[in-house]
Amino acid sequence: MRQTICCMLLALCLLTGCAPLLERTYSVSEPHSSKFWESEAAGTLRAENHQDIVNDLLLLIGQHRETATLRLYNFESDLSVADTLERAAAEIQQETPMGAYAVEYITSSSQAQRGYYEAAIRISYRRSLEQIQSVVNATSPEALYSLLAAALAGGQKELAVRMGYWGETGLTRLEESVALLREEQGLTETPAWVVNFYPNPEEPGLVEFLLDPPELPEEDGEGENPEDGEEPEGEEEPEGEQEPKGEEEPEGKKEPAGEKEPTGEQEPGGEEEPEGEQENGDGPMPSDTPEGNIADKKI
Repeated sequence: MRQTICCMLLALCLLTGCAPLLERTYSVSEPHSSKFWESEAAGTLRAENHQDIVNDLLLLIGQHRETATLRLYNFESDLSVADTLERAAAEIQQETPMGAYAVEYITSSSQAQRGYYEAAIRISYRRSLEQIQSVVNATSPEALYSLLAAALAGGQKELAVRMGYWGETGLTRLEESVALLREEQGLTETPAWVVNFYPNPEEPGLVEFLLDPPELPEEDGEGENPEDGEEPEGEEEPEGEQEPKGEEEPEGKKEPAGEKEPTGEQEPGGEEEPEGEQENGDGPMPSDTPEGNIADKKI
């Protein structure tokens, strides 16, 4: 009896002792956006509301996809689909860092199907896939110094940084880091770097540095164009010399027929000189032409 009890206790101890060895935990990792893919249609995304469409578009941009198909559920009409697609595209380009940085424009068209709407999406980019994939992450502006130093050491001409936190003094800390690094690298005499903020300078989620900025076009040739345009108008002044028409006064010598004096009054035809004044008034107009404005924008 005692042997039986001992055997049972021993067996129980063995089972409880082995329990931790037999326990196994497992985890499954999958893309955060897996719910946005349509299970039965490879390469097709799904969305049920405005935010889903925004997430779908960001997913496509991250992959640099130019075309895609979206299945839209829970939309009541063609108008609601078109309006939601338009608002989502505007939000991507105006309010998201990656959309403002990488996207040129987004177009869409939709067609009603049984139980859902099928939308065809086309995205045009102003950044390449390599540029999008080379974007690095920084938790705060303090990290920009080391990231810029590494970019210079690697001979990079540009650097795009996705910011986790910016803060009220973010711009000041960025300027201090850039000034310190340029001084240490002996770059104070070189052209200043161009810094772009996306989607806006107040709260940038992505900061782009152009370490080898392009040179601006020269202004000399463009500035002379308005003057060239004025010269022909100045040459029109000879029209004012047509005033000698007043020499028709000889007709006035026929004044013996005093009735012709009214023809002498035609001499005020010389008053056409005000037209010459209008020409003078039109002289400055070339400086207001669109060409002048374009030149200013280039500068």
